[in-house]
Amino acid sequence: MRTRQAILAKCGIAAAAVAAIGLSTGAYAACGKVTIANMTWASASVAAHVENTILSKGYGCKSELVPGDTVPTVTSMSEKGEPDIAPEVWINSAREVVEKAVAEGRLKIAGEILSDGGEEGWFVPKYLVDANPGLTTLQAVLKRSDLFPDKEEPGKGRFYTCPPGWACEIINKNLFKAYGLDKAGFTLFNPGSGEGLAAAIDRANTRKLPIFTYYWAPTALMGRHPMVKLGGMNHDPKTWSCVTSKDCADPKPNMYPKSVVLTVVTSSFAKKAPEAFKFVSSVSWPNQVVNKVLAWKDKNQANNEETANYFLKSYESVWTKWVPADVAAKVKAGL
Repeated sequence: MRTRQAILAKCGIAAAAVAAIGLSTGAYAACGKVTIANMTWASASVAAHVENTILSKGYGCKSELVPGDTVPTVTSMSEKGEPDIAPEVWINSAREVVEKAVAEGRLKIAGEILSDGGEEGWFVPKYLVDANPGLTTLQAVLKRSDLFPDKEEPGKGRFYTCPPGWACEIINKNLFKAYGLDKAGFTLFNPGSGEGLAAAIDRANTRKLPIFTYYWAPTALMGRHPMVKLGGMNHDPKTWSCVTSKDCADPKPNMYPKSVVLTVVTSSFAKKAPEAFKFVSSVSWPNQVVNKVLAWKDKNQANNEETANYFLKSYESVWTKWVPADVAAKVKAGL
């Protein structure tokens, strides 16, 4: 498996970053019309609304959002040159299309919008770690199955895995076997749905109950509840393909790799609007911020545009680093 650095290099991210350096911060009038893919999941849609606001109010672009999803969007960008920007592309879902288009000069990688990358792993609540110092590794958890009682199988601990049909269901089943959770006294509990898994984690955190579970970020749930990702589990690309297969006979200890999440733009956009491209290339936020913003969205039942405005008003220290001072002033004045 190629390393993350190799992926970024092949996609041209280094070249994009270099191209963005040294551009002036003068006139933005040439920006013109800009279309931004409004993806179907919350973090990507909020990012799209944030970029839409900054491009329109800060750079004077005639920006607009258009419906999008990963593969259809990058395919359309590659073949038709529309939309101009896809703010959040999980590269593993569209690697071949993106790499081919970048190599042929039709697309550019602007940067990594999720500075931490997409994150998956096995977690326990922070309050449980506070009460049991040292419970920060899988090896420590395996010694304490009594902390995670399974009511349906007395005497055993419970590990919450993914719902049926999810790729992580297969991975977790193989890792469960590889790390000997069964021998350590744990059951592999399927919550039935993504909603069921989130509800179990919500319920445990609200009642300060123990839970040992798989989850991912960025998500609103991770913004609501401090969770500790267990250590003692390392990603091994050499054995990962077996771990992801339902027919893996002898899975080896492993862990989810970081998912590289990129902003992709058309080469025509980068050429016609270099200042706007420089801004888009600078957009990057940590999962901790995204988690909190999404948690605010859920708590306030806000839509994605309202959530973007909340981010712009509440996290100036984050987004003002993406733009020159005069652009930041225009955006603030326009909120």
